[in-house]
Amino acid sequence: MKNLILSAILIYCVIPVRAQMSESEKAIISSIDTHESDAISLLRQIVNINSGTMNFDGVKQVGEVLLKEFEALDMEAKMTSGDAFGRAGHLVATNNGGKGLKLLLIGHLDTVFEPSSPFQKYTMVNDSIMNGPGVADMKGGDVIILLALKGLKEAGLLDKLSVRVVMTGDEESSGSPLSLSKKELTDAADWADVALGFENADGKRETIVISRRGATNWELNVKGNAAHSSQVFTDKVGTGAVYEASRILNRFYEELSNEENLTFNPGIILGGTTVDYDKQQNAGKAFGKTNVVAQDVYIKGDIRAVSLDQLEMAKAKMEDIIVSNSYPGTSAELTFNPEGGYPPLAPDEGNKLLLKIYNSVSLDLGYGEVTAVNPRNAGAADISFTAGRVDMALDGLGLSGADDHTINETGNLNMVAVQAKRAALLMHRISRNQIKK
Repeated sequence: MKNLILSAILIYCVIPVRAQMSESEKAIISSIDTHESDAISLLRQIVNINSGTMNFDGVKQVGEVLLKEFEALDMEAKMTSGDAFGRAGHLVATNNGGKGLKLLLIGHLDTVFEPSSPFQKYTMVNDSIMNGPGVADMKGGDVIILLALKGLKEAGLLDKLSVRVVMTGDEESSGSPLSLSKKELTDAADWADVALGFENADGKRETIVISRRGATNWELNVKGNAAHSSQVFTDKVGTGAVYEASRILNRFYEELSNEENLTFNPGIILGGTTVDYDKQQNAGKAFGKTNVVAQDVYIKGDIRAVSLDQLEMAKAKMEDIIVSNSYPGTSAELTFNPEGGYPPLAPDEGNKLLLKIYNSVSLDLGYGEVTAVNPRNAGAADISFTAGRVDMALDGLGLSGADDHTINETGNLNMVAVQAKRAALLMHRISRNQIKK
């Protein structure tokens, strides 16, 4: 069925851009303009509710506020339990609509700002720029989802679509195991044909995300022979763990640093006679003396790749470096996150075709051309868990802003209606093909 969907979309993409909107599209636009101020008021309300990932009550409170908004659209909505993966849970809403393309819309309820943060309430920088916790990442995107769906409903089109919304409660700090934490997403992706994510891309109205690099962790444990430093480099003692760890890291850099869109970063290193690392606290300690050859080194880092093929290539090279040309008297073990981390969302043909339609929507609305974000500027996000499960995916449909994850985070309120119109017309146009899995 994937080829049928892509073929139909491809046919659509070569149709000349229309100079005028249809009556249905005009009705969508009119509705969004009418309800823009209500959407901004809702955004102000939920930004002022602390929903740091570990503030379960706050995450649930934001979810309950938005749940009522979905119910007002005659959608079935619920908050799921996150007990099984140690988080607050997720908001899931469905419309049980028509028989066309199945659309998955993705948001998240949580922010990086826990109750201990000094950044708790919004302020206005000027008449349109809001400085507030999570305004761009991504409560603005959540509000845009609702405003777009309201536009479709009031135009009499929502009931003709088949929509499922998943707003996770742990995007900023995923629960464990990931298989349970992301189950609502992966189940919805298996159901859907198209996934649309409402993160804020790189904060520019001219860009959209067709590819996100995946992210996973790796650990390196290196062993050497403890001995008096006077015996280092002898046949009996060898070089010690620190030299071997240095060799490995240097080879990683030499072999992989020039791979486009691939990065790997050793974020912490401990070495000495003994090391102790607390994974829960992301902290550790090492004991050693200058006159003792180091026996242990522990290194933890991440690796980010734009496709599964690139990730597997990098892993294979890293593992080969571990076992090739080791320094005397040393050994090393490299392990990767057994849960896999965030998978990469590759820039496949379906995503590129979806970008073409989104670009035509933006041009028709008079908002200008839209191009793809460089994957190096798009971190891992929930939409990555739809990779390989949907035929087409697009992210970055959320609120333009800047300085995410800092107390300087801002969102441009002038873009709320703009983004809602783009999203609503995109959903309308791709759903008119009436193709399903």
